[in-house]
Amino acid sequence: MIKWGIIGCGRIAHRFMQGLQEVADTQLVASWSRTPSTVNAFAEQYGGIACANVDELLASDIDAVYIATLPDSHAAYSITALKAGKHVLCEKPVTVNLAELEQLLAVAHECKLLFMEGMKPAFYPLYLRLKEYLTHDPIGPAGYVRAGSSVADLSADHPNFSLELAGGGLMQIGVYEAFLAIDWLGELQDVQAMGRFGSTGVDMFTIFQTQHAGGYSQLYAGFDLHGKGDALIAGPLGHITIHKNWWNPTRATIDYLDGRAVELHEPFISGGLNYEIAHFCDLIKTGKTESPVISHQMSKQMIDVIDRARAQIGLKFPSEQ
Repeated sequence: MIKWGIIGCGRIAHRFMQGLQEVADTQLVASWSRTPSTVNAFAEQYGGIACANVDELLASDIDAVYIATLPDSHAAYSITALKAGKHVLCEKPVTVNLAELEQLLAVAHECKLLFMEGMKPAFYPLYLRLKEYLTHDPIGPAGYVRAGSSVADLSADHPNFSLELAGGGLMQIGVYEAFLAIDWLGELQDVQAMGRFGSTGVDMFTIFQTQHAGGYSQLYAGFDLHGKGDALIAGPLGHITIHKNWWNPTRATIDYLDGRAVELHEPFISGGLNYEIAHFCDLIKTGKTESPVISHQMSKQMIDVIDRARAQIGLKFPSEQ
């Protein structure tokens, strides 16, 4: 039985619990939020104890912590949990910048504990089936990725619009696109970006293109246009379309140079976080301190993309001043 604590009881924490309930031999033991009424309601709904502070949560009988807060506090809570002897699964983007992540990973290595960034698409049934299918019917090495999403229906008070909480299109959406480009094209080499800002100081729409060891990507992320949210991956023998919403993938089409078209369809259950949770729990059970799928190097590459894109459009957060 792997016993969990949750720091942060907002929307993503509820989705995490939807997934956790599908993973065998797991249990929510404790939760904490900066808002007492929120954590009390969370514990009433899902069980476990509602903690008065982080120290109480980390002193409880738990093996692992899920960090479900906003990006500005990810590093601090992750480091505190690791130093308390707990494995950590942290929501994306895992830190505000690469420098923070390197400090965090140094603690994880010192403590010899498992740390992983939650990047859900990598574990979905469709994504795994696509990778497996291509091993025997390949499109050749990927040389181009195009992906993006822009969500225009968030309320004005949504935390994604907060500069202090490290919001904005790049941080909240662009990190998904960074994952896709790195996963298919390899090591990052260069980034070019253009973006526009909203009244709160975060980027409302950013386009960024990246160069990798294997090729190029064109990516976008934003909050004031209604974007499609699909993805294209091209190789010399064909191209793949992961249909919207590609980060919660259920359907892909592979169009081959010889005229064939292959359709793949794999639904997901329970909001989709159950797959990364199951992977994380397996790593704990086998004594691993790093995921081979969302490795520490992968996390460093992803936040490096965002750092470089933010530098080009001139976006700094208060903690970086």
